[in-house]
Amino acid sequence: MKDLEQARSLLCMAEKDFRALCGMEDSEVFSPEIFGFHVQQAVEKTLKAWLCALGVAFPRIHDLDELAALLEEAGQSVPPAFAALLDFSDFAVAFRYDAFPDFEGEMDRQDCCRLVRGLLDHVRTIVAHCS
Repeated sequence: MKDLEQARSLLCMAEKDFRALCGMEDSEVFSPEIFGFHVQQAVEKTLKAWLCALGVAFPRIHDLDELAALLEEAGQSVPPAFAALLDFSDFAVAFRYDAFPDFEGEMDRQDCCRLVRGLLDHVRTIVAHCS
């Protein structure tokens, strides 16, 4: 059964994570682990909102690939433009409690914000059409 109220609630929480990460563009102040965690959280909540709108049950997981697989099983898919966001699963657990000293290169934080915004907008449209 579709749960549009839960979908809207999750989108609201994802929006809060999105706003937080967009305020974290200064890599001297915010480590990759902290920034990546908020990217992961925004994407996780957005994908779960999408699943709620479709009436798809999901386990209490943080793995973005598993959430995307549930969408696939429901006949939906994360658009290729946002596929790179699925790589942030490790920031939910692995990098949340451990330092990430060997982070290679600088994360393109502006691009991450742009992608998360796009995914949020995409799913917000889906939820609106399910109403």
